[in-house]
Amino acid sequence: MTIKPAFDLARFQRWRRPFEIGFWVVMMTVNTVFNGVVAWFDDSYRTHRAESIEPWIWEATSSVVMLALVPFVVMASRRWTLRFDTWRQNLKVHLALSVAFCLAHVGLMIVLRMVAYRALLGWQYHFGDDWLRQLGYEYLKDIRTYFLFLAIIGGYRLLLLRLQGEASLLAEPDEGPPVEPVDRPERFLVRKLGKEFLIAAREIEWLQASGNYVNLHVRGRDYPLRATMAGIEERLDPARFVRVHRSYLVNLDYLAEMEPLETGDARLTMRDGATVPCSRRFRMQLRGRFGDAPVSA
Repeated sequence: MTIKPAFDLARFQRWRRPFEIGFWVVMMTVNTVFNGVVAWFDDSYRTHRAESIEPWIWEATSSVVMLALVPFVVMASRRWTLRFDTWRQNLKVHLALSVAFCLAHVGLMIVLRMVAYRALLGWQYHFGDDWLRQLGYEYLKDIRTYFLFLAIIGGYRLLLLRLQGEASLLAEPDEGPPVEPVDRPERFLVRKLGKEFLIAAREIEWLQASGNYVNLHVRGRDYPLRATMAGIEERLDPARFVRVHRSYLVNLDYLAEMEPLETGDARLTMRDGATVPCSRRFRMQLRGRFGDAPVSA
């Protein structure tokens, strides 16, 4: 069964990285402009407590550091995902990380402001006389920003899952014998845009570990399965699926070529032209499957 996508997901995937980077740049730029206007109005125009350029230095340096910290928040959201079954434990981790986020933000922001003040105004920047109080004020803002970033990243990830589909193992029925072996499934259930369909295990071309998921690559699409690589490897046919890397399993039926590299690793080319890394540890095992003969289509 095939499902017609609501939009060209394959095309989006090609532009996904520039889109994600551009989103954060645009969001922080817009935030800088709005906050800068407010700060300029309050501190420069209305009260005359600051030079006209100072509010823009404050907001620009803060936003630049925030942008630099976004990749670390993304990595933290993948490593400690806030889910219904783990939110209590992972929330404590994120609360601790929000402190580190604030310290990094404030520290780098001060450095940039010192440079900007010296270059643009010829002055020396002072963070404040009461550092502890000022740091507490900054943390109240930064903890909100940190969890806002987590919410945006989590929402975006859920949207992608709905668009590209999410795989799951067929569950054992409440009554009667299972229609297939539960310990070695022949099919996977895929939910996509409110619909469900089955994909055969033999049609999976390769699998890639990605955080708390394993992506099943089928006919040019990736279907995330909430599982570990070790756990799913045990449930796949070892005569067909082979581990080639810490993060990759390949279906030998779709393997076209193995190219040795100078590092001792190898590059695998699949029948659709995609490439998969093969580490030195698994390269010899893979060659052993073919009697040391070169793998080619």
